[in-house]
Amino acid sequence: MNNLKYSIIYAVIRPEIAERISVGLIFVEGEKVDIRYSQQKLDALRNLFPQKEYEFVSQVVSSMPTNGKINNVNDINYLSRYSNNLIAVSPLQSIDIEPTEQSKNRLFQNYICA
Repeated sequence: MNNLKYSIIYAVIRPEIAERISVGLIFVEGEKVDIRYSQQKLDALRNLFPQKEYEFVSQVVSSMPTNGKINNVNDINYLSRYSNNLIAVSPLQSIDIEPTEQSKNRLFQNYICA
């Protein structure tokens, strides 16, 4: 049985107290990387960040699925160690469930949309 591997993308609201909001997930299945984010949560950040910071976070997160900069586990590990003060990525996690579309959707609903 394969494990579902994922990493959480956070927008850091107040770095001094590590306050953050989960805005997306990165799924890894073998060599394939799937990135999903919540546009609704990104829109909510408009009220929490100054305009310039909001635009930066929104642009970076919304371009993650298409910019090709996260290609493998090493990229995720790097981002989890060296994130900036506006965006953070958790270390890669693994849970003992089959990496199906349904399980990815359920995880996205529970961690991001809830």
